[in-house]
Amino acid sequence: MRLIRSALAAFFVAAFACTALSAQAEPVKIRLSYVVPVANWSSLLLTKPELMTHLNKSYTLEVARFQGTPPMITALASDQLDIGDLAYSSLALAIQNAGLEDLRVIGDDFQDGVPGYYSDEYFVRNDSGIKTVEDLKGKVLGTNAAGSAVDIAMRAMLRKHHLDDKKDVTIVEAAFPNMTAMLQEKKVDLIPGVPPFAFNPALRAMAHPLFLQKDAVGRTQMIIWTARASWLKKNRSAMVDFMEDTMRVVHWFLDPKNHDAVVEIAAKMTKTPPTLWQGWVFTKKDDYRSPDMLPDLRALQANIETQREMGFLTKDIKIAKYADLSIVKEAAARLKQ
Repeated sequence: MRLIRSALAAFFVAAFACTALSAQAEPVKIRLSYVVPVANWSSLLLTKPELMTHLNKSYTLEVARFQGTPPMITALASDQLDIGDLAYSSLALAIQNAGLEDLRVIGDDFQDGVPGYYSDEYFVRNDSGIKTVEDLKGKVLGTNAAGSAVDIAMRAMLRKHHLDDKKDVTIVEAAFPNMTAMLQEKKVDLIPGVPPFAFNPALRAMAHPLFLQKDAVGRTQMIIWTARASWLKKNRSAMVDFMEDTMRVVHWFLDPKNHDAVVEIAAKMTKTPPTLWQGWVFTKKDDYRSPDMLPDLRALQANIETQREMGFLTKDIKIAKYADLSIVKEAAARLKQ
């Protein structure tokens, strides 16, 4: 009987060990999000699977499109999303309103107003008679959403020119794809232009920029990758593999010699003519993207302070507390070996 019990015990120990090893070998599922195709790195990763050497080995990838960043906050809070590409404005709201104190900035998506690169433009019609920001008094201004990054910049510009965003102008919300038509039909007098919509030939034929986002708020860390600290700790090894693969894809898209292929991918993904993308996408005429995916934390802190000054935040947020760039730095170091 002792021999039988010993044999059974050995069998169960071995079975448990095999189960544990099998569980360990199971790839980590990484769920990440995006809002704007092509503009957000998340939307492009699976177009170049051959560059993602760890895909389906140490991790698998599930990419979902969201209508905006606020739903991402809910998904992150309820563990339905692992990596959210939040705007700086929604990052602060996730910390203040949703109580996500363990949310961490882990990488860069893109930045506005970097010297030598594109900055979002705020357009008025050529026949509007609007020549200065002061001329906007009494006008109707378009925005994508109150409290968004481009919205805060617009309100900051009004304040710089002694205009009250609640009393001196009327602000209406609209989706970016609809804004050119609204400006043309004189339903609004000013709209924000963000890539790719800012490069619409119809918009540029009948309108011109009154000011740039960088004129209002300087350099902006527009979109950052975020994840919760507990999830990062649990899946650190797979995340380093994933970020290494991501940077490999980033480098390919930023390489000028791949520009024509990039244009084809962008056109196919968005079902738009290649001419809409030719000549600017992922060049210096586009937003800046860090090759090593390192966000500008100084700019991010300044952006959040502007958000607070504009009345969208009540909490003083020190961004250094909410940043963990160790994974992205380790992944970048691997590629340089």
